[in-house]
Amino acid sequence: MDADVRAFIAACATCARNKTSTRSRSGLLRPLPIPSRPWSHIALDFVTGLPTSEGNTTILTVIDRFSKGAHFIALPKLSSSRETADLLVQHVFRLHGIPVDIVSDRGPQFTSQVWRAFCAALGATPSLSSGFHPQSNGQSERVNQEMEAALRCISHANPSSWNSQLPWVEYAHNTLVNASSGLSPFMASLGYQPALFPELEEEISVPSVQAHMRRCRRTWKRTRAALVRASFRSQLQANRRRLPAPLYVPGQRVWLRAKDLPLKGISPKISPRFIGPFEIEAIINPCAVRLRLPPSLRIHPTFHVSQVKPVSSS
Repeated sequence: MDADVRAFIAACATCARNKTSTRSRSGLLRPLPIPSRPWSHIALDFVTGLPTSEGNTTILTVIDRFSKGAHFIALPKLSSSRETADLLVQHVFRLHGIPVDIVSDRGPQFTSQVWRAFCAALGATPSLSSGFHPQSNGQSERVNQEMEAALRCISHANPSSWNSQLPWVEYAHNTLVNASSGLSPFMASLGYQPALFPELEEEISVPSVQAHMRRCRRTWKRTRAALVRASFRSQLQANRRRLPAPLYVPGQRVWLRAKDLPLKGISPKISPRFIGPFEIEAIINPCAVRLRLPPSLRIHPTFHVSQVKPVSSS
C-alpha cells in the first residue's frame, strides 16, 4: 500500500511541477580533461557592469586551465564574436600559441556561426557550458571573483580608476601560488618565479636554453601531477553531496527546473518549480542532455542533468 501511494504521488503532474525538490542534486562531478602543457586549454568569460574607467566598462578574462594564469583585457563594451576573436589573437595567441580547446559560456559571442568558423579554422574545439550551470566554467567564475575583490580593495576610494590598476591585479594573480598546483602561474608556465628584488635576480638566472627547457618540463610534469591529485580530491568532496544521475535515453520525457528560466507574468512566489514535460532529443554526455523545447521558450536546449528530473508514471 505504501509503495502504491508513493508511486501515485510521484506520478502526479501537479506535484511534479509545483513542489520544491529536497533531494540532493543529481549528476556526479565530471571534471574537464587536465591539460599537459600551458595554454593548450583556455577558458573565457566576461565581467560587465563596471563603472566607466578611461572609456572601459567590461573585462574579458582569459584563463589557462593548466597553469591557472590569467589575462585581463579591458574593453569599452561587450565585444562581438569577431572582436573577441581579434582580442584573442592580439593578447593570447601571439604570446602563447593556438590552443586546443576553448571553454566558454553560451553567450551570443560563442554560439554564433562566426565563432564556430573561427575555432574550426584554428583547429580548436569550442566547449560551451550547459544552460544555467556556471560550474562548467568554474575556473573563470572563480578568477572573476578574485579579480573583482582585488579591484574593490585597490580602487574603493576612486572606482573609476580600476582600468589603471588592472595590469597590477593580473600580475599579482599570476605570481600567487595556486592551491591546486602548488605553484604560481608564472612558475608553472615559464619555469621561474619573477624576482621581487634585484638581489634575488641571480637565483632565477638560467645558464642555457637546454637547462631552461629541462626545468620547464620538470615543472610541467610536477604541475600536472598536482592538478590530477587536486581534481581527484574535488571529485570526492563534491560527490558527497550529489546523487548519480538517472540513466536517460532519447525520447524520454523529463521536467525542466524553472528557477532560472525567463517566465513572465507569474509571481516568483507561486510560479511552478518545474515546467514541461519535454522530450529528450539527444544525450550529449553523461552529465548533459538536449531537450526538444517549444519555439516560444527562447533558451538553449542543452542542460546539465541537475536541471531536469524524469517524469514518473503510475
